[in-house]
Amino acid sequence: MPPDKFAATWVSHSSMRDFLSCPRAYYLNNVYRDPNTKHKIQLMSPALALGGAVHEVVESLSVLPAPDRLKESLISKFDKVWKKVTGEKGGFSNDSQEQQYKQRGEAMLRRIMNNPGPITRLAVKIKEELPQFWLSESDNIILCGKIDWLEYLPDSDSVHIIDFKTSKREEAGESLQLPIYHLLVSRTQRHKVSGASYWYLELSDELQEKELPDLHAAEEQVLQIAKKIKLARQLGKFACPEGENGCRTCRPLEKIVRGQAKQIGVNSYNQDVYILTGADDAPLEEQSVIL
Repeated sequence: MPPDKFAATWVSHSSMRDFLSCPRAYYLNNVYRDPNTKHKIQLMSPALALGGAVHEVVESLSVLPAPDRLKESLISKFDKVWKKVTGEKGGFSNDSQEQQYKQRGEAMLRRIMNNPGPITRLAVKIKEELPQFWLSESDNIILCGKIDWLEYLPDSDSVHIIDFKTSKREEAGESLQLPIYHLLVSRTQRHKVSGASYWYLELSDELQEKELPDLHAAEEQVLQIAKKIKLARQLGKFACPEGENGCRTCRPLEKIVRGQAKQIGVNSYNQDVYILTGADDAPLEEQSVIL
């Protein structure tokens, strides 16, 4: 009998990052459900709204034939997407703040239009909406996640992983993102992975090439952390490493649980979406999700 996906422990780059940063934040982001609505929760912030909007525009290009991707202005596409996060829906405290973030997004997309590079070349689109595979059937653990862009290199019949960054900060060297992406791409489509790059859209016109991690070492590293997550879920132990007062990662989420945040709606993943309204409560830039 095949293993049961519904009973499996699912892990991703974002959930593993949460766990390594603060198990309590992992619990609140990935396990906790509101006792009244039975929904999971999401804390919206301007940085998250910006990243989500830019990535939605980029993702819309990946399903188009290469010659058609830039026929419509990306700024026009961005204007349509931005309506989903305008005002408090994006966690913006005022019009001035919203315009600053929107202008940043427009500048990133203009950079793509002026320096399209891989955008106008062949690409591979993984058919699954959420790429996934059994990281360990015996441990009942599934690794999942979305990849921004897979450039197809016909000369070598291989793919080049490209991740678009909307954060001002560069990805930390110890990040699990590349090991996880290398595993996901290798296991969910048939082409060999021959390279990987980050494109910091706010910082550079060019991709920043990264060294591909060893696939076997990546699998061992990711599996060990995934096992710790599974054990924590089995034991129900998700303590913040900084104690009862919490840390900067879990404290904003605790405000939702305590009823100190404003609910602004329910998103497409059926999560209750909240914002923090106090000036001192705004989530830090580095707490934003890099998709």
